[in-house]
Amino acid sequence: MAKPPRKSRAPVGFGVLLVAIGIGLGAAGAWLLALGGSWYYVLAALGFVASGVLLAQRRRTALWIYALLVTLTLAWSLWESGLDWWPLAARNDVLFVLGLLLLTPWVTRPLAQERLGMGGGRGALGAALGLCAVVSVASWFHDAHEVTGTLPAPIASAPGAATAGASEPAGEWRAYGGAPGGQRYAAISQITPQNVDQLRPAWQYRTGDMRGRPGDPVETTFQVTPLKIGNSLFLCTPHQSVIALNATTGAELWRYDPQIQSPLALQHLTCRGLSYQAAPSAPSIAVQPTAPAPARLAVSNQATLPEAASTARSTASCPAKLFMPTADGRVIALNPDTGAVCSNFGGGRGQIDLWAHMPNLKPGAYYSTSPVVVTAKLIIVGGTVLDNVSTTEQSGVIRAYDIETGALVWNWDSGNPDATEPIAPGQRYTPNSPNSWSISSVDEALGLVYVPLGNQPPDQWGGDRSASVEKFSSAIVALDLATGKVRWHFQTVHHDLWDYDVPAQPSLVDLNVNGTMVPALVQPTKQGELFVLDRRTGAPVLPVAEHPAPQGAAAGDRSAPTQPRSTLSFDPPPLTGAAMWGATMFDQLACRIAFHRLRYDGRFTPPSTQGSLIYPGNFGVFNWGGVAIDPQRQMVFATPTYLAFTSRLVPRPDAKKLMVQSPGDPKGDLPALNENFGAPFAVKLAPFLSPLGVPCQQPPWGYVAGADLRTGQVAWMHRNGTVRDQAPLPLPFRMGVPNLGGPVVTAGGVAFLSGTIDYYVRAYDVSTGQQLWQSRLPAGGQATPMSYLGADGRQYVLVVAGGHGSLGTKAGDYVIAYALPK
Repeated sequence: MAKPPRKSRAPVGFGVLLVAIGIGLGAAGAWLLALGGSWYYVLAALGFVASGVLLAQRRRTALWIYALLVTLTLAWSLWESGLDWWPLAARNDVLFVLGLLLLTPWVTRPLAQERLGMGGGRGALGAALGLCAVVSVASWFHDAHEVTGTLPAPIASAPGAATAGASEPAGEWRAYGGAPGGQRYAAISQITPQNVDQLRPAWQYRTGDMRGRPGDPVETTFQVTPLKIGNSLFLCTPHQSVIALNATTGAELWRYDPQIQSPLALQHLTCRGLSYQAAPSAPSIAVQPTAPAPARLAVSNQATLPEAASTARSTASCPAKLFMPTADGRVIALNPDTGAVCSNFGGGRGQIDLWAHMPNLKPGAYYSTSPVVVTAKLIIVGGTVLDNVSTTEQSGVIRAYDIETGALVWNWDSGNPDATEPIAPGQRYTPNSPNSWSISSVDEALGLVYVPLGNQPPDQWGGDRSASVEKFSSAIVALDLATGKVRWHFQTVHHDLWDYDVPAQPSLVDLNVNGTMVPALVQPTKQGELFVLDRRTGAPVLPVAEHPAPQGAAAGDRSAPTQPRSTLSFDPPPLTGAAMWGATMFDQLACRIAFHRLRYDGRFTPPSTQGSLIYPGNFGVFNWGGVAIDPQRQMVFATPTYLAFTSRLVPRPDAKKLMVQSPGDPKGDLPALNENFGAPFAVKLAPFLSPLGVPCQQPPWGYVAGADLRTGQVAWMHRNGTVRDQAPLPLPFRMGVPNLGGPVVTAGGVAFLSGTIDYYVRAYDVSTGQQLWQSRLPAGGQATPMSYLGADGRQYVLVVAGGHGSLGTKAGDYVIAYALPK
């Protein structure tokens, strides 16, 4: 007698899976509901369990229940997020895939025949999935985050270039930001929106300097923007070599190694750029032979540093100079023609010792990561100190030195702001005072240098800050070039508890405001403001208003009652539970739970022992890359980034115990970051990520944007960049990704950007923000491009691709020049 056919166990197995999903979803959903979150997940759990039980019983009613679950989830998704693809995908992807599997013959054929209509439920489920697909496809053609518009055409009579910082002479790039005013504007117009798609690599150079050497901190980065003078390019590498290249061919002309002291207590290892002093003429200079043995220079704090003039080729004088800040705390003067050290600078040493009069000697804990300011008579130098290591760090003093001799002319120490005369022998600057690690700008016609300041470590607790620290923290300070005295200051954050250092170079531009020419300063901030100020006085050009801020700081601290907000602001909307995201509904639920467990009262939520959500995070809406200014269009090209971070204060039992290091002690001389030795709290800082490692906040996370500086009106704003190089599969989804590195704009109406975390350099129409061209990079492009004219008369766009250690982008050592075909 024949055996009856064996029934498929697929419905039972699938039913058990749905019940298991429902139980897990129900437990987590109940937790979320108890925290005050959405009711959806508890109800969805009931739907999963009901359909799973019925499926295990081989009943077709399961398909109807599941179809209802899909339909209600789609309706809830649209109610929460609108017609926005990525939020819809996170809520519906698992349900949709499971629904397709439910429709397969292996599941549906063994089900009992029931008179339910619509094919026993198959039709109902198919219709629900079809509706979900139609809504999803419709969302592909609707961008809920897009702002479209057009910026004004260039104004022929617009002021700009000479006083406010366009490249001079045309075709060169003589300072980090193009010129001392930091506009990042190239007054060259060969490349236009009509021909930019014809750009091709003209040459490529590799420095041979890659991160990963012994003693390198995690944040070892190739962030340089090269200079272009004559037909030469000048750049520095992460490990501090200085290289000169032929600007037209990319051929190496010379290389200088400053023989950096080691080991060093480094938090960052980078060199953002060099500085240049022009000469009235360029006579030929004899180069002395290399010294046979390195000499050592005893400095005021009993440390020893290599002496540049004794460890390399040197020359008696340099009519023109390059200035190179080093990771061991020096500024070295070099001859741009030969790379020889200028031995007449710094008392015959060829260098300035930045450790002179500095408290708390710790080689590597203080140095100038950014290029120095150069004026006709002075170089002006700031420096970075270790963040959140201790309360006994170095001083954030700003110092001016004679450009010919290297002698100290004045010093401005925010801890002792009125004493700007050169410090007396045997004296020390104020420990732990706010520092300027970013790039300063200068207006020699007004006699002012504009210094962006950070705050005093520790960043997240300010109970012991002095009155002068409170006054100048996270502020733009205008110092008199002749004396170093404060002429004005503007504070961008009051009592900063969020590491909202003023991160970027102030950009100087002359604006036509209501028919009056105003010498303006545009300052990007981490919290998303673009403060537009009169650079003569610090008075706002675009209105600034004080807004109430959340209260309730940690024990022994306080919160400022209000915080300033500019008319021109890229501050994102506050986060909500509905704004939580993930790759699936499960990690999105985990993010919702995490969101409700954290303290979050909107922007400027104080750090707490509970754990606070900080949005924007200390990565910043804007960081050191800053913005680019088109002085003819009177507009700004900006690259807002949106990432939330978490900040949790950890009480310290004493000044020595490690509280937040993971795993174990720091290696070698590297510092114990975020321990805050000497403060009552250590701090745990982290990006706000789902269990799968994707941001908990829904995309986009990065944009390009254009705004009119005269009105503060944002004309256009577009998602920018893909997840190709960050996702498990190299899928080029245009989600809008974070950017670190600034843009450049050109007189041809084209802007360039390479800093996104996918490996591309892109070109945009300045008027509309439309992307016009892109080229694949061999590594992360976390630097600011520049543009210049070569000796062959062609306009070049130069990109550095070296990656960023903290972002985890691919390391490289590439310098790539693009040009139109000859």
